[in-house]
Amino acid sequence: MKDILAAIQSPDSVSKDFAALPIPESYRAITVHKDETEMFAGLTTRDKDPRKSIHLDEVPVPELGPGEALVAVMASSVNYNSVWTSIFEPLSTFGFLERYGRTNELAKRHDLPYHIIGSDLAGVVLRTGPGVNAWQPGDEVVAHCLSVELESSDGHNDTMLDPEQRIWGFETNFGGLAEIALVKSNQLMPKPDHLSWEEAAAPGLVNSTAYRQLVSRNGAGMKQGDNVLIWGASGGLGSYATQFALAGGANPICVVSSEQKADICRAMGADAIIDRNAEGYKFWKDENTQDPKEWKRFGKRIRELTGGEDIDIVFEHPGRETFGASVFVTRKGGTITTCASTSGYMHEYDNRYLWMSLKRIIGSHFANYREAWEANRLIAKGKIHPTLSKVYSLEDTGQAAYDVHRNLHQGKVGVLALSPEEGLGVRDQEKRAKHIDAINRFRNI
Repeated sequence: MKDILAAIQSPDSVSKDFAALPIPESYRAITVHKDETEMFAGLTTRDKDPRKSIHLDEVPVPELGPGEALVAVMASSVNYNSVWTSIFEPLSTFGFLERYGRTNELAKRHDLPYHIIGSDLAGVVLRTGPGVNAWQPGDEVVAHCLSVELESSDGHNDTMLDPEQRIWGFETNFGGLAEIALVKSNQLMPKPDHLSWEEAAAPGLVNSTAYRQLVSRNGAGMKQGDNVLIWGASGGLGSYATQFALAGGANPICVVSSEQKADICRAMGADAIIDRNAEGYKFWKDENTQDPKEWKRFGKRIRELTGGEDIDIVFEHPGRETFGASVFVTRKGGTITTCASTSGYMHEYDNRYLWMSLKRIIGSHFANYREAWEANRLIAKGKIHPTLSKVYSLEDTGQAAYDVHRNLHQGKVGVLALSPEEGLGVRDQEKRAKHIDAINRFRNI
């Protein structure tokens, strides 16, 4: 690993130098173990502690197949899917690996007694498999997390519809929270040259997810002037949705849970903000009964912020806790897009407000390669910025996952892999200087 890191840090290294580097037999990786899937049995979701299930192991380098690449990972980040994996909810990810392993001989590599997790990376290509022409050893890259086979016609208009679509590092093995990662070459995109390794690794999953859900024609197709209700507007997903709304000429109505998070939204340029805790919204009377009066109070507050207008688009991801309110406050003919359910998967809403007002609910899941590329392009152009707030070492990934699980973080939480310190990997200092305040926005809160 020392030789790989030295080559990455040397300004004189070229592609043939990386191609000549020997690949080590093993590397350090963050894993969960198959024989521990029942370790949290009987505990509530909140009481399940990722620090107990996440391990730092030395693992063998996987075989490189056609259309694939081995990447030296300089930095990664923690997404909520890594939290789910670490607490074995809503089910163990080893079932995903077993099913994938049965699909073909090469896929058997993924069915192991350990799962290397992580769905983001920034790093350098070390090797490419047969059939890879677009990428060479030495290329500085980020990776999006769509792993797709594309042998079915279903995926050729939208790769997210492919029946063999998976999320890398969650439904596949060999993820990005490691010193080396195995990816399909069509996951790779150019690393934004004005960002450090950890900054470049942070946007991937959430930036692409927000782009598809809000901007893409596969999602809400946001346009100028739209009123966009964004739940968790300062969080990992919401912070990118807020930026897309502002950059696209829409009007974000940012829902947050504290004054500190409201300040983050103001720093991004938003001024319509609802602190749901300070204003005391309780959409459920008890575990089984919602409160329509609170929906109406919430809708009234939104109209106060929009000059009397209702919501065109709801950017939904909390799920059960908020979904009834989301459907209610959306204008006639409006759209609710949903990509997650962090507060519960079993949504309840009054269907009269949906069908009689001609509203639409759109399910949105990650992004196809084109959408991910466009989202990354906006990062590279300095139109959208990382929301990195804190960076951990690989050894402390369990604590990072715990912080995300308990919502103790802002924006995104990064993890250094091979990179020995923060701030490395910047290639365009002039562009960085132009955007430095926005890059550091979440660091300074």
